[in-house]
Amino acid sequence: MQLNKLNVVAIGGGHGLGRVLSALSFLGNQLTGIVTTTDNGGSTGRLRKRSSSIAWGDLRNCLTHLADQESIGNKLFNFRFEGPDELGGHNLGNLILYGLGQIHTRPLESIELVRRLLRVKTQVLPMSETPTDLMAFYPKGRCRVGELSVDEMPIIPENLILAPAVKSLPPCIEAINNADLIILGPGSFFTSVIPPLLVRDIAKAIKMRRGQCVFLENIVTEQSPAAKLSIDEKLAWIKNNIGFQPIDTVICQDKNIQSSQVNIICQHLASEKTPHFHDKNLLRQALDQCIKNTAPRVKDNSVKENITAIKIANSS
Repeated sequence: MQLNKLNVVAIGGGHGLGRVLSALSFLGNQLTGIVTTTDNGGSTGRLRKRSSSIAWGDLRNCLTHLADQESIGNKLFNFRFEGPDELGGHNLGNLILYGLGQIHTRPLESIELVRRLLRVKTQVLPMSETPTDLMAFYPKGRCRVGELSVDEMPIIPENLILAPAVKSLPPCIEAINNADLIILGPGSFFTSVIPPLLVRDIAKAIKMRRGQCVFLENIVTEQSPAAKLSIDEKLAWIKNNIGFQPIDTVICQDKNIQSSQVNIICQHLASEKTPHFHDKNLLRQALDQCIKNTAPRVKDNSVKENITAIKIANSS
């Protein structure tokens, strides 16, 4: 199959997911972004302290990556106030989404309105409409709450949970169920990639997926304890925390990356303009290669049915 004929779901947060969605925006409504909503830093963190809400920053970032870069709407939603006053550091797009969130009953209504304003065809969804925070547990009973605290810790957390536990949205689960390709990352491993996997119904849907699940490694080593982990150690950490290992293929640039558990596709991916970003064309080529190299996934029941059919045919 070709990439332009697939239903694709990209999951994550930060600038990484925005770049992936931008690279695949030609898919239009065949593409869905599921966005991490646990950020508690910067403009988003200040708004969350004001009143309980989901983190709007990564959602805004993904929407603007998908919008016409030269449009007034894009420039408005990316505008950031400067100065030492209370507006200083705030992003106008975050303020608009926060304000809409106070007016609407559901965050999804606010996102859909902004999608229409920015003329974004791709579906962009929060991992949950319920506010939640990342909680990390470390050796000797230590615990940290919030993405900022997790990022600041020099050691690898033993476990991560969402507090409170939250449910996802039906459109998220439907998109994963219908996906031919699921993409995780790139971005901070513990604070961008992992949080959506901690939402139980998202994890369950990925476990029962019909499509392939691909993990995009960062171009440069991230500044966090996750940098110490090999690919197989990351896979083991995921399995220990969510109960299964969801990844079929890893796409990376580092030729030293190896795995005994998954397929590795290694090729040059860095953008010439911004070396720590994935080049959009190179990323599309790597995903095309992944699709060509990987056989379609079948669920366990289908496998059993096929084996039974072969046995019956052979016995006859």
